[in-house]
Amino acid sequence: MPDFALERAAGGIVAGIDEAGRGPWAGPVVAAAVILDPATLPAALAGGIDDSKALSPARRRDLYRGLLDRAEIGVGAASVREIEEDNILGATLTAMARALAALPRPPSAALVDGNRAPDFPCRVETVVGGDSRSLSIAAASIVAKVVRDEIMARLSARYPEFAWERNAGYGTAEHRRALERHGPTPHHRQSFAPIRALLGDGTV
Repeated sequence: MPDFALERAAGGIVAGIDEAGRGPWAGPVVAAAVILDPATLPAALAGGIDDSKALSPARRRDLYRGLLDRAEIGVGAASVREIEEDNILGATLTAMARALAALPRPPSAALVDGNRAPDFPCRVETVVGGDSRSLSIAAASIVAKVVRDEIMARLSARYPEFAWERNAGYGTAEHRRALERHGPTPHHRQSFAPIRALLGDGTV
């Protein structure tokens, strides 16, 4: 389970950074930056925070609401156009930089999930598997996932045939069938192989 060991080792005001949406076929990539105060974070909330992928959607939403009251949060996104122009890694780093900049105060250090360090105006430590090791990164993973899922649910109201409210733009069989029938939308990542294949020869 994640804890505050990495935050204590980093010292000062520490932000955890994580993203959601690197793999989907459609929609933006979203990053979150979260600063937690170990002295004021309720034990019940701290005990529930985990890698967002290990939590049910309902549990993620509950924890997200708790974090809104108890954490300092910044959210940033990179659009499908930016993903196409800069590739998914570049767009992810852009979203992370925007999330950091959106925090209500600048941190002295950032713990970033993964092995690629964004260009931040503070100390940066990359942490592979960080969402299962650091409470701040795990909290950021929850925030990024909930925010992105909400974005995809709103887009789904305009493109209901793709069922993004259920698959969040990931390459499910349902999403694949909708692409075969209707073709890509402006929100699809046309540089991704399944979308390229559809545009190239009519199959996904």
